[in-house]
Amino acid sequence: MIAPYQPPILTFPVPLSCAPQPDQNDIKPTSNTSEMENKQCIPKVDIMFMKTHKTASSTFLNILFRFGEKHKLKFAFPNSRNDFFYPSSFHRTHVQGYKSGMCFNILCNHMRFNASEVANVLPRDTSYITILRDPAELFESSFHYFGHVVPLTWWIHHEDKMAEFLHDPNYYFSPDGFNSFYLKNLLFFDFGQDNNLDPDDPRVDESIRAIDERFHLVMLMEHFEESLILLKDALCWNMDDLLFFKLNSRKKSTVSKLTPELRVKALEWNSIDWKLYKHFNMTFWKKVEAYGRKRMAKDVAELKQRNAEMMEICIEGGHSVDAERIHDAVMQPWQPIGEKNIMGYNMKNTVDKEYRELCRKMLTPEIQYLTDLGANLWATKLLSRVRNLINW
Repeated sequence: MIAPYQPPILTFPVPLSCAPQPDQNDIKPTSNTSEMENKQCIPKVDIMFMKTHKTASSTFLNILFRFGEKHKLKFAFPNSRNDFFYPSSFHRTHVQGYKSGMCFNILCNHMRFNASEVANVLPRDTSYITILRDPAELFESSFHYFGHVVPLTWWIHHEDKMAEFLHDPNYYFSPDGFNSFYLKNLLFFDFGQDNNLDPDDPRVDESIRAIDERFHLVMLMEHFEESLILLKDALCWNMDDLLFFKLNSRKKSTVSKLTPELRVKALEWNSIDWKLYKHFNMTFWKKVEAYGRKRMAKDVAELKQRNAEMMEICIEGGHSVDAERIHDAVMQPWQPIGEKNIMGYNMKNTVDKEYRELCRKMLTPEIQYLTDLGANLWATKLLSRVRNLINW
């Protein structure tokens, strides 16, 4: 979809923050032992989450939604959709009800990142967070999830389309092809960069440095719990804020196992994303070392235990199920066109009243939760109805 016309607008300064004063129960002593023992830490509530594709970002979005509700924060939602007119570059007028000088706390839906425009929506001291994934695994996921909307893949007549594509990607790929960005260096593209650059082009390293300077924390999907613990430390959150169920995951039977040969080919084809990932993998583990390995292991074990307890409390059978086996239509996740391979959950009927609301929120898929929070998604809902007709 083409982004709407963007008329010139007057620009007024964004307020420092419009967040309500924190509850005293949320203020806690700092966990940084190098600082004064009596220093208190207040949860940071102004957050830009750069939602990358196929990186467990929907799971993290559920965490953000619950945190925003808890603190009565103001979300900057897209206008009529569940993304900011992706793949167009983000512009402040894509925000639902935007007026210059308005104050928002959280910006978190899919976008093609545009630093200067984001800065016109959020306070100056906003915390910038994002998440990356191993580029070979991301390519496999993206190839299968978005294949129906990438015409370049329609003409691959082979039982294993992905393997055939990776055998000679330049034969099938065209930079000008519709939605071709889903097939090459998708992470780099999401960050607003040219995904077709030569990996040795100096602009690649310049862009990675710019991302490093802008983002306060770059999480890794492969180490999701460790990432959340680092987030808790950086933003002064508590363990209750981090509880999650894995959302928007594919059936294991639909996931292609990457052979060592295909993995090498996928990384070569997505060499800029691989360069990006290696850089932030290094910075990630430096942060873990600074946090303390033993302390990290202890906190990760606690988080996993808390999540397991919530699974037992909330989820019928204690595991996800195929879309056809989800009883409540409200809990149906978004599905790719022509597919029903995204898993979901059934909430127990016997959940204790104390946990009922939390269970429901933790299990609510992204589109439904956005609507609950007040996002106007008429275009997305219309597309969802069309998809459901096709899929059924």
